[in-house]
Amino acid sequence: MDLFHARLMPYLESLVPPRHPVLEEMEARARATGFPIVGPAVGQLFYVLTRLAGARRVFEMGSGYGYSTAWFALAVRENGGGVVHHVVWDPQLSRDAQQYLGRMGLVSVVRFHVAEAVEYLASLHEAFDVVFNDIEKPAYPDALPVIKSHLRSGGLLLADNVLWYGRVLDRGARDAATEAIRQFTRAVFTDPDFAATVVPLRDGVLVAYRR
Repeated sequence: MDLFHARLMPYLESLVPPRHPVLEEMEARARATGFPIVGPAVGQLFYVLTRLAGARRVFEMGSGYGYSTAWFALAVRENGGGVVHHVVWDPQLSRDAQQYLGRMGLVSVVRFHVAEAVEYLASLHEAFDVVFNDIEKPAYPDALPVIKSHLRSGGLLLADNVLWYGRVLDRGARDAATEAIRQFTRAVFTDPDFAATVVPLRDGVLVAYRR
């Protein structure tokens, strides 16, 4: 389902300030290979939210080759430094991310982990300022309690793909991924510990404030 006017996202992306050449290289890779990244408009949103939150501890669940990591790391560095956890199953993606972020001078604020993101987050004994959820969609609902328990009061939960290419709007769509995204989104919105909204950029970004 085409959710947006064909010229909307190109226009919004044209407003994003000039980016580091490595970010543009990563965007070109995504276009050439079809690899899913959040893109510059959502990346800029993440950067702004991370700066506004004064975040210095960020945990990414499903980090790909480091595109969204770079936006978080830029903000954390400008917030005075801290740690962004890049977590991905694929060792090659982890190596790619280290290479890209190294060329951007950001590795001092990034920790790289080859692991299953929910299990790794559950193993930690700390709370984060921002948690970004972009794992396999059927796993979204089960990940929520783990995310919530590791998000500080005043922190932000961000989740990608909550419009799921319009499938969440189709009452006939009952596949596991679509149902999981619906369940996750409703659970966040009905949880009194969160104040949430959906930003309809690209494929939909859920933004939730932990009360």
